[in-house]
Amino acid sequence: MIDIVIQGYNGRMGRVLQQIISERTDCRVVAGIDIAPQDGPIPVYTSLDQLQGAGDVLIDFSSPAATKKAIAYCKEHGMPAVICTTGLDEETNLELVELSKSCAVFKSANMSMGINLIISLAQKAARLLGESYDVEIIEKHHNRKLDAPSGTALMIADGINKACGDRYEYVYDRHSVRRPRGKQELGISAVRGGTIVGEHEVLFCGNDEVITLSHSAASRGVFATGAVNAAVYLAGKGPGLYDMSDMLENLL
Repeated sequence: MIDIVIQGYNGRMGRVLQQIISERTDCRVVAGIDIAPQDGPIPVYTSLDQLQGAGDVLIDFSSPAATKKAIAYCKEHGMPAVICTTGLDEETNLELVELSKSCAVFKSANMSMGINLIISLAQKAARLLGESYDVEIIEKHHNRKLDAPSGTALMIADGINKACGDRYEYVYDRHSVRRPRGKQELGISAVRGGTIVGEHEVLFCGNDEVITLSHSAASRGVFATGAVNAAVYLAGKGPGLYDMSDMLENLL
């Protein structure tokens, strides 16, 4: 039985995580971290320090500021962490790399297996189609999402760029530049509206045809399920920086 601590316990994803974990037999929630503590069968604290080392794995669905606190705590206690928070700055990402030298860290901008399949297909398409096709990524999320473009859109872009020898330059805004589209450009556009859970499209635009790869999440459950699977996978792992490709390879 894997004991899980959820940071962001009372948030949208925190509540979904609670539900999914309650239906499993291989793990359980032993504590939550949130700015609003509450009474109940599961203790919810305002600070990680109040855990006093409890738990096998931390799942972080919170904010960039809270993630930095989680890094410090996990480093002190050697606690594995599944980092699902997006919008992290370069400094925090470097801190996660440093943390992975002393304990297991699982980081993915998107925990959906479907999204990770899209990335694999997009990489293959980019290698096959080459520079004769322009690549554009469009992501859509609910109107309360703070960061743009989404971490998933950047994750897809990075996957394509890696497959193509890092030849692409990301372009986020075209309205202020009047010039033809360059062959080395990879466009990323963000839409925010309503209650859209998450939609991503990858367009390969060639002469007289457009090839589209798309993924749409109907609920947050797909992300929560992936995060819980990652926590179970990470428990007992040695130091290292793991991602969805490691877990999927383990399942094959």
